[in-house]
Amino acid sequence: MSVMDIVRNWSENRKSKSETFKKMQEQDKLENMLLERKKSSNRRELEKYYKDKEESEIKKQLDIIHKQENKDNWKSNSILTKGSSILKDDRPILKEKNIFKTSKKMVVDNRNKVPLQTKDKGMFFRW
Repeated sequence: MSVMDIVRNWSENRKSKSETFKKMQEQDKLENMLLERKKSSNRRELEKYYKDKEESEIKKQLDIIHKQENKDNWKSNSILTKGSSILKDDRPILKEKNIFKTSKKMVVDNRNKVPLQTKDKGMFFRW
């Protein structure tokens, strides 16, 4: 058996499954239509009411579950609660002395020949 035969058989099997599924779907649809027509209009309306009520209850329960999951995700994935925040002052980089603030050297912008840092005004950048 060649590769092409295997692919062809697989394709035919898939098509046949698809066709049988469509036939079964159509048959099911026709059966449901017949059952609905046999019922009285009041019975159909009552069943529709029960179905709508059940769907609304399911939706409420799903909303509660989604809110809880979202809340749990925010709690577990929060950067601030994991202790890895750069905003906390226990980082050694935040406790180091700022070498640019106390530097006596003058940093000069080469394009405009203007000092970027002065002793009186601190650090500023000219764009």
